[in-house]
Amino acid sequence: MARAKNTGTAGVGGELVAVAGGMGKGLASYVAGRALPYTPPWIGAAVLPPLAGWATNAMWGDTPLSAGLATAGIALSGAALSVVTWKQSPATTKFRKFRRVQATASVAASMGWLTAATAAGPFGSPTLDLWLMGGALFAASWNVRQIMGAGQGVDPEAEESNGGTLAKLQSAIGWEKVTVKDAKGTGKGSVTAALEVAPGGTIEAVQSTTARVAAALQVPPSGVIVTPDPENAARGVISMRVADLLKDGVGFLMPAMFGLMPTEPVPVGMYADGELWTLDPFGADILQHLLVMGVTGAGKSEFARTVFAHLATRAKLSLHVIDLAKGRQTVGHIADGIDWLIQDPKEAKRYVKSLPAAIKARGDVLAAEGLDAWSPASSLNAVVAWIEEAADVAEFDELEEIARKARSVGIWLIVSLQRATWGNVSTDIRANLQAAACFGVDKPGDAGFCLPDSVTDAGAVPAWGSSRPGYGFATGMGIPEARWTMEARSSLTNRDVLAALVQAAAPWRDPLDTATAGALGQTYAQRTHRGTNRLTPGIEQSAAAARETLRAAITAAAPGSVAIPDTPEARALLTPAPHATPAAPRPVPPLVVPLPLPAPTPSADQYATTADIDGDEFEDTTMIEQTAEIEIQDAYDEILGAIPGDPEPDADYAHLGLEDDVPDEDPDSGMEFEQNERMSTAEARHTLYAELDGWVVQGRLEFEPADLIPATVAAGRKRPWMQGELKRLTEAGLLQRDGHGSYTILHSPLQPA
Repeated sequence: MARAKNTGTAGVGGELVAVAGGMGKGLASYVAGRALPYTPPWIGAAVLPPLAGWATNAMWGDTPLSAGLATAGIALSGAALSVVTWKQSPATTKFRKFRRVQATASVAASMGWLTAATAAGPFGSPTLDLWLMGGALFAASWNVRQIMGAGQGVDPEAEESNGGTLAKLQSAIGWEKVTVKDAKGTGKGSVTAALEVAPGGTIEAVQSTTARVAAALQVPPSGVIVTPDPENAARGVISMRVADLLKDGVGFLMPAMFGLMPTEPVPVGMYADGELWTLDPFGADILQHLLVMGVTGAGKSEFARTVFAHLATRAKLSLHVIDLAKGRQTVGHIADGIDWLIQDPKEAKRYVKSLPAAIKARGDVLAAEGLDAWSPASSLNAVVAWIEEAADVAEFDELEEIARKARSVGIWLIVSLQRATWGNVSTDIRANLQAAACFGVDKPGDAGFCLPDSVTDAGAVPAWGSSRPGYGFATGMGIPEARWTMEARSSLTNRDVLAALVQAAAPWRDPLDTATAGALGQTYAQRTHRGTNRLTPGIEQSAAAARETLRAAITAAAPGSVAIPDTPEARALLTPAPHATPAAPRPVPPLVVPLPLPAPTPSADQYATTADIDGDEFEDTTMIEQTAEIEIQDAYDEILGAIPGDPEPDADYAHLGLEDDVPDEDPDSGMEFEQNERMSTAEARHTLYAELDGWVVQGRLEFEPADLIPATVAAGRKRPWMQGELKRLTEAGLLQRDGHGSYTILHSPLQPA
């Protein structure tokens, strides 16, 4: 037994010795590998001086004459070699200047020692002492240089070059009159440098060469940006993106908390230098309408989902979206956060036509509140109106009027297009869309339809089509002008996360204020989609369940696809503890400026109290209406001219016309006709209004004047009276007259707003 134990102990000991031996060999190999790059200076200092000194001393040190001549020649050669070293060492950076001094000093010291060793011998005193001390100092200085360069992890020349690669390529890229200096890396994938042009050159000429610079540096075409100095026309700054920090995508940044005001910035992605890309339309000095442009697949939909998801968590904000092409395919999972999602062309046109009335009503409310522009202090919600492919929805003059007037009343208009050419958006509309988010385009010239000239001239042109989805450039909306030429990428979204986020935020969403809702009229009251808000029945229970779903969705999402801000409210989304309940529901603000609507379902007696306005008072129709009447009369005459003549032209009744009153008694037959009593003005109006009210109940909101002829005849009136009534209802805000003579019903004359 004891022998077995000893044998086992010996075996274990042998294994330990073997392991220790292996570790020792590995450690020695590692140390040797790390030390090997630093040995050349020591080998050179140890071998070359004594060999050279011994050789020269043996050849010329025997006699004073030969030794003197040899030392003089070696001294002159050393001086010449030092000059050559100084001249041939570039000194375009601080690093290179120090290296030139070090190299020149090393050459001069070596040749000086060799001169002394030739005359006195290499192994005597003090040449031997100088060799030992000077050689060690020489080797150590170069080792320090090696260690410092390796510790930086980068080539110092690339960090502090006064041109570097660009200086070598000046003639190839046409920069003979351009001086590049103070180039330095930002540490975030880009390099910046100052530019200065010689007399006769311009920064604009430098901007025109960015494509050649990008090709020479082998970076993307949009990776070279040249921006002029606003205070000195001869200077500018070049920014070169040498690494793409966004190629792996940008995670969706969750809201810092629910219930933020519209004036808080909206995080939508990340810039190329790693900084957060945010939009702050309502917090900026001026609310700037937004033009979003990019080809199919460029990332417009992902950008829209990011914006919608954040806005759906805000208080005092209503989101209206028109998307006739994809609709729910794009935003169906977050539709609960959209107060009004429009996918029907007719409903979209009604919305656009009703916006001017809403703008006017909101302006009246702000004036009554003493506000020059919308702010969170108003009783009104901020409104975001996103119109996809606006050219298919509205006429140019309608959009131009909306864009011009909506800004001050807190309506943020966003127009999204693939190409904002003059055929899709007029120049007047583009002039009012002062902010831009331009994603990939097929042709460089297309970017000019969206981005300012100062941005495209600098080289910020996203001419990559759909090959880089989500990448683009943005201007306005509170974005610092220095970042207009900085490439950015919008966030990637997770459908499950966004759907749960929007549902969980419902208790913080406010319904559309009554002033705006009333001004939008029946178009809004009969909308096909209704989002959820804090007044939706049972919303607290569904929101609590959605928060649990949100936590699960965030946990299940791919790593890096969702980012959580460092706030207690945001961190609470990942904590199973009960979430803080929102504040008590705020009352919906009353209608500050009521519309002049008639009382609900008035009787004939009530109508009799109003001023009796007959058709004669409305004979002053507009020139357009008169022209329309002439055209109708011409068509009427043409149709009657095609009817065959009267087969009984000599009959007693042949002289009667369609407009003539029917006689009480036929003189030929003696037959008497019963005459109904003529309706009063109030009763006639009630007949007309009842027809309009019936259409509203049926969901029909558009009509032409000819559609009211039966009701007009039933009221015992003629066309001038009907036109006068339509004008009266239009001025009261109950109807809206369209450009082609048709009308849209905003409110039923027999129903309250």
